[in-house]
Amino acid sequence: MICERCNSLDATVHVTKVIDGTKKEIHMCENCAKKQETIDFETPFTTNNFLANLIDSVQSSPLKVNYIKTTTCSKCGMNYGKFKQTGRLGCDECYQTFEEKLIPLIKRVHGYENHTGKIPKRASVAIRMKREIMDLQKELDRVVSKQAFEKAVEIRDRIHYLEEELKQSGEHND
Repeated sequence: MICERCNSLDATVHVTKVIDGTKKEIHMCENCAKKQETIDFETPFTTNNFLANLIDSVQSSPLKVNYIKTTTCSKCGMNYGKFKQTGRLGCDECYQTFEEKLIPLIKRVHGYENHTGKIPKRASVAIRMKREIMDLQKELDRVVSKQAFEKAVEIRDRIHYLEEELKQSGEHND
């Protein structure tokens, strides 16, 4: 979407106003939005502040100043301190560079380390079975770590059963 003010840059600021029951949306680039006197960019609560605080709360130990200053993406030059300050990564390689710190953050926000998405109701049985196998494998790891071996055997047997069903249906491809 292009900025409605300058008609040249991408709109990254989206403002919705409701006045006397009438909804009006304005889409602007950051430069044009900063020129608007009615938009306050200095509010104490920002997404970047929220993300920075969330990052701090996830860390198991205080971040070493050395890590913040010296851990830098080789592709774009972004360092962890800058990411923490802006809440934005510089490029796709930053995900690998800062993986150690991003995984706990992603897990805290989404509940999982990996994107799982939703399964459409019309999805094939094979997709649902694969998802169930993944969930069961996580559950198996959890019960084994608690040394609940009888439960682990039940889960293992269920996984084997589902894997056999997938093989027979011809849709099992790891």
